Amino acid sequence: MTRKSKAPLSLQKLAKLMENKDGKIAVVVGTVTDDKRLYDVPKLSVCALRFTETARASILKAGGECLTFDKLALRSPLGQGTVLLRGPVKAREAERHFGKAPGVPHSKTAPHCRSKGRKFEKARGRRKSRGYKV
Repeated sequence: MTRKSKAPLSLQKLAKLMENKDGKIAVVVGTVTDDKRLYDVPKLSVCALRFTETARASILKAGGECLTFDKLALRSPLGQGTVLLRGPVKAREAERHFGKAPGVPHSKTAPHCRSKGRKFEKARGRRKSRGYKV
């Protein structure tokens, strides 16, 4: 499986998505990462490919459990009582360069350039103060 389709999911987003799903197992094809902004972690049963050390510690401290896919297959062979989740796939930096060509009207696509300085693709057509803005 490609790395793109194994996007990480934070513990805060996981808790938000599993809010009204008591007794169900969250299944994440990717890494579950810790989130310092989440003070009280709810009790969760989570199955994932990987857990960061701090995320695993937070889940276990809250009375939850961290499962692997082979343990999930033994517990729920047909996938009943599970919620399939995934992280933000389009959040990669590379996704900024896809779409309409940079420079075309109404394009929000970022150009591929070697630097982000004043001299690199920041002149006419990019800023109102430099003649016109496309």
